[in-house]
Amino acid sequence: MSSLVDMKDITVEFPGVKALNKVNFQLLPGEIHVLLGENGAGKSTLVKVLSGIYKNNSGQIYLNGKSVVFNNAKDAMLNGINIVHQELNLIPHLSVAENIFLGREPIDNGIINWKKIYNDTEEIIKKLKINIDPKVKLRYLSVAQKQMVEIAKCVSQESKVIIFDEPTSSLTDK
Repeated sequence: MSSLVDMKDITVEFPGVKALNKVNFQLLPGEIHVLLGENGAGKSTLVKVLSGIYKNNSGQIYLNGKSVVFNNAKDAMLNGINIVHQELNLIPHLSVAENIFLGREPIDNGIINWKKIYNDTEEIIKKLKINIDPKVKLRYLSVAQKQMVEIAKCVSQESKVIIFDEPTSSLTDK
C-alpha cells in the first residue's frame, strides 16, 4: 500500500531555535497516528507544517507520492488535509449548517441553496451520530458539540487527512 502522506527530512527553524530537525513521518490510508511528547518536542510544529500553517526550511512533503508545497492552510485544505484546532474556528451567531458550509455554500442561479446546505448537514451529522439540529446557532452548543461541528466540517470537505490538535480537552467520553 502506498503512502497517503510522506514527510521527509522536515526541518523548521525559528530565530535561535531548531524546532524540527530532519523529521520523517509517514501515513498510510486508514491509519490513525498519535504524536506524543513533552511541550516543545515539535508536535504542533510538525502538524502546522503538514496543514500549511508553517513553512518548512528544508525537507519535502509528498501527498499520494507527489511532491507538494502548501503555502497556506487553504492549499492544504484544497489537497484534502484539514486541522481541527484546539481553539475552535466557528462563528457563534451562525447555525451549525452555516458554519459547516461557510465559504463553500452551494449556489443555484446566484442564490444560496439553503435546502441543500441543511440536507447535506443533516446527512453528515447523522453519519457521525451527532445529535445536533443543523439550524441551531453555535452559541447554544457545548464545547464538545462545537468540536463535533468542526469535525463535521472536515468530513463535509471529504478530507483525506484530519489532524486533531488536542481535541480530547473538550470532548466528552461519548
